Amino acid sequence: MMRAAVLEEIGSLRLKQVPVPEPGPGEVLMRIETNTICGTDLRIISGVKTAGVRPGVILGHEFAGRVAAVGRGVDGVPVGAQVTCSIVVSCQRCRACLSGREQLCENLVLFGYELDGGLAEYLLVPKIAMDHGNLVVLEKEIPATTLALAEPVSCCLNGAGQVAVAPGESVVVLGTGPIGLLHIALAKLAGATTILAAGREGRLAAATDFGATCAVALTGEALTAEVRERTNGRGADVVIVAVGDLALANQALELAAIGGRVNYFAGFPKGKTASIDPNLIHYRELAVTGGSNARRADVRRSVELLSSGALDVGRLVTHRFPLAELDAAVTAVARRDGLKVAVMPAAG
Repeated sequence: MMRAAVLEEIGSLRLKQVPVPEPGPGEVLMRIETNTICGTDLRIISGVKTAGVRPGVILGHEFAGRVAAVGRGVDGVPVGAQVTCSIVVSCQRCRACLSGREQLCENLVLFGYELDGGLAEYLLVPKIAMDHGNLVVLEKEIPATTLALAEPVSCCLNGAGQVAVAPGESVVVLGTGPIGLLHIALAKLAGATTILAAGREGRLAAATDFGATCAVALTGEALTAEVRERTNGRGADVVIVAVGDLALANQALELAAIGGRVNYFAGFPKGKTASIDPNLIHYRELAVTGGSNARRADVRRSVELLSSGALDVGRLVTHRFPLAELDAAVTAVARRDGLKVAVMPAAG
């Protein structure tokens, strides 16, 4: 038996004893070392997010661990190897998959939503995921808390790829939560010379630490004026919305320069709508995109960046809890304690 965080029903997450999965032919059993918690987990627990979520699922989609056992027919995956996994299991045959957008697969299933996730002592990687190459085996080991960040980093890589920051450009990141901080770090890695972060007062120092050249707790007209001043009146080449604040939907367009790119990376509250001025897009010829999930290639790229140290974001994890203290970990995320919270099933 093993301990696992089971979503018994909407609003009810319980730590339970469940059977340890046994890997069948073509399958791999992971021993989970770390699973970081994100805001999406909170929305699933509270019932705000229900699409694609199976009652009875083990939550957790930002995980890292080691190979505990392999099923018959699995080659090249040694027991004990450090691994993580692309959480998007796509069909490989729908229009989205065939056009290179497997993260938008019409038939996708996700670890921690439909497939059992990483808030448990063990996780089974099913044959379909193995056949599709979702499992990533590390050549150079890194701290498990860092490797667990491969999932959010991969999602940010997908979003960042929509706007393709070039060296010397200016970037505005709206939101200084963990996702905003990762976008800041990626903008710095891409060579942006002006990176303005706007968010909560308590996160501004972290924004600067992750690469922002200016971090402010401004909104509305004051924020617009600050961006104009920092960009010599032009506006930003790239604006990334990294927090689901409806008030930012139109302001993101206002902050962009002529010919700029705006990425609505964060999801907005279900059932809510925002008003925008479409003339901002029309007359400034803005390119507007979204960002949802990540491709297997994004996950592999994130692992490369984390393993090489090119993307040094391990310090994003500020709080660690054993699985036995799951409730305390979830509460810490809800209270926005620190930056990123990790649950360590192997810690007892």
